[in-house]
Amino acid sequence: MNFVSEPSSSESTLTLTTPIQYLPGVGPARATKLRKLGLRIARDILFLFPRNHTFPPPPTKVADLAEGQPATFIGTITDAELVSRTPGKSIFAAIVENDSGAVRIVFFNQPFRAEQLTFETQVRISGAPKLAGLRWEFTHPQYEIVQEGELPDEDAPGGLILANYPLTEGIKQSDLRRLARPLVNELAGQLTEVLPERLRTEAAQRLNAAGMELPDVLPGISDALRGIHLPESEADLTAAQTRLVFQELLVMQLALAMRRRSLTSELRAPSLECTATVRNRILRRFPFELTGDQRRVMDVIAADMARQFPMNRLLQGDVGSGKTVVAIFAMLVAVAGGHQATLMAPTEVLARQHHATLQRMLADSRVRVGLLCGSLGAAERRGTVEKIRTGELDIVIGTQALLYGVEFHRLGLCVIDEQHKFGVKQRVTLRDGGVDPHYLVMSATPIPRSVAMTQFGDVDLSTLREKPAGRGAVHTYLAGDSWRDRWWAFVKERVAEGRQAFVVAPRVGPEVESADEELSELVDPAEPPAEDITSVHSTYEQLRTGPLKGLRVGLLHGRMASDEKQQVMESFAEGELDVLVSTTVIEVGIDVPNATVMAILGGNRFGLAQLHQLRGRVSRGTHAGHVCVFVDGDKPPQDDERLKVFEQTLDGFELAEADFRLRGPGDVLGQRQSGDARLRIADLHRDVEILQVAREMAQDWIDQDPEMESEGLEDLKSQVLRRYGNHLDLSDGA
Repeated sequence: MNFVSEPSSSESTLTLTTPIQYLPGVGPARATKLRKLGLRIARDILFLFPRNHTFPPPPTKVADLAEGQPATFIGTITDAELVSRTPGKSIFAAIVENDSGAVRIVFFNQPFRAEQLTFETQVRISGAPKLAGLRWEFTHPQYEIVQEGELPDEDAPGGLILANYPLTEGIKQSDLRRLARPLVNELAGQLTEVLPERLRTEAAQRLNAAGMELPDVLPGISDALRGIHLPESEADLTAAQTRLVFQELLVMQLALAMRRRSLTSELRAPSLECTATVRNRILRRFPFELTGDQRRVMDVIAADMARQFPMNRLLQGDVGSGKTVVAIFAMLVAVAGGHQATLMAPTEVLARQHHATLQRMLADSRVRVGLLCGSLGAAERRGTVEKIRTGELDIVIGTQALLYGVEFHRLGLCVIDEQHKFGVKQRVTLRDGGVDPHYLVMSATPIPRSVAMTQFGDVDLSTLREKPAGRGAVHTYLAGDSWRDRWWAFVKERVAEGRQAFVVAPRVGPEVESADEELSELVDPAEPPAEDITSVHSTYEQLRTGPLKGLRVGLLHGRMASDEKQQVMESFAEGELDVLVSTTVIEVGIDVPNATVMAILGGNRFGLAQLHQLRGRVSRGTHAGHVCVFVDGDKPPQDDERLKVFEQTLDGFELAEADFRLRGPGDVLGQRQSGDARLRIADLHRDVEILQVAREMAQDWIDQDPEMESEGLEDLKSQVLRRYGNHLDLSDGA
């Protein structure tokens, strides 16, 4: 690669750690503004990566300009004039000249240009010229003021691709470009290269095999930084960006590979073998035909639990794919091996439902099932905790109450339902207690491929795609206010046929500042204030006294007392209520096969994953389901891209990818991430192929060299531990 380099003085005292205010042209006032961009020392500017790049045409001579054809012209302002015509209207015009001739630039009603484009200022302008009389004219061109020495030589067109940086108040693109150019040229060579050439060569080979067009070796760090800030060509820019993205993702994947290894080499778990006899005895408990996916995942889990180190598996599946059945199988394997199992649910409603399901299934067995949740009285809780400690309970279903003051007798398996509702530290708490149990987490929200390789890169992943046979189809509709009367009439018709309905509102009431206390009831905090959002209380009153008068309408939300919530859910499940008006407390796991109709109010305030979870409540039985999503405001629902995707797509995996594309990944490592651990240049949606290569290489390297002790890896290992050691509980001996 060839880059345009600025000559640097041999007497320069600039270093990577020079404070920002002492850099040429900065000073204390501008340094204060630059600190808002996270720029504190010179090194920070090297790693202030551009948001994108502008690709203006190459510089053109006056004789080569063509009407309407995009062109770039570089020259010096030799004349400028601001003419005010009428109040509020003006014309600013200037002549830009170089050795090939002169052009005119014009700005209408932008008098401030006169302060920027002054006599003898050198500028680079881009636009589509037109011939005005005998002179070429650029109207409202893009332009950049350039300093002496920044204009490219005729034989060195470097710098024509312009970096566009994130900005803050008082800082312009031209400021950052002028600051970055000399620093990159002078300081990039002082950086330590953490990726040895053999690693960069292997990465280039794998990436090219995946369909990318890169040089045989990814550029070194100094060339990569010059290529991202001062690219000479698109090919150089692509190679530079790929190297920097790859490094960032490789460091993360090495950390995750090191953690996976530590979980298998340092921890010990009970070996819980599932013999053919045990397997058959468990499967006879299920009064239905298992799907092929369920049987396959059960085999994998049985093999995991037979090992002497902890299973660390994530089970993801679309709504209604039968994850709970797989979890029950795993818990019974643990019990058959003489150990306890626990299942932690995100809400008490769901915990009680799991508890009731297990009690029915195991009513004629010797397996003892208990429930531990926040609503238990003090005496009942003490009794349950004591039974857990002494081993009188084999399976314990609970909520976060399991995390506090509970000692298991012989815990063999932890199952976490809806893993994204719990923080990492909460989940790990269940590991404490002398022995490391096997660990199975479940998610009904399918996880995008790239997120699975990052946020859950230290766990094994199993997927359920098949759904049990005989499930009814679900139809989805988007609607505005004009549909409401027709929809409530449709609900009454379905109830008359013997079906039941859900109505979901985003909030408990306008007096509530935040969402329900239930962990599942989260509403985007960036949305308008509570008083602008349809409340479950007002909806309940309006429906039972208005369009649904005469039907048996119930109310459910997370602020109700636990016994009251349980009573309402039982009444709905037993058919004593026709319609349940609820917040998103019903989002996960609620199983009422006779409920086939759902209205979601304020649907534009929910994410795609949450909408899909809600829709899953009306796909539990054999009857067809119907979901109508109403939106707030005057905007037609069909104008919302997310809602259109939801209406047209029933596959949860497709929706997860769409939601990821539209909303982004958020914090890549969840609660394990903060500060420097955030991705700075990689984009998990755009760079998924690079991520895949980084993951494969990281695992291969850790398998071959678990301690990263090979020659040339010292600096790379240090960077891994520095960035992710605290987040993933890694140490030098990991």
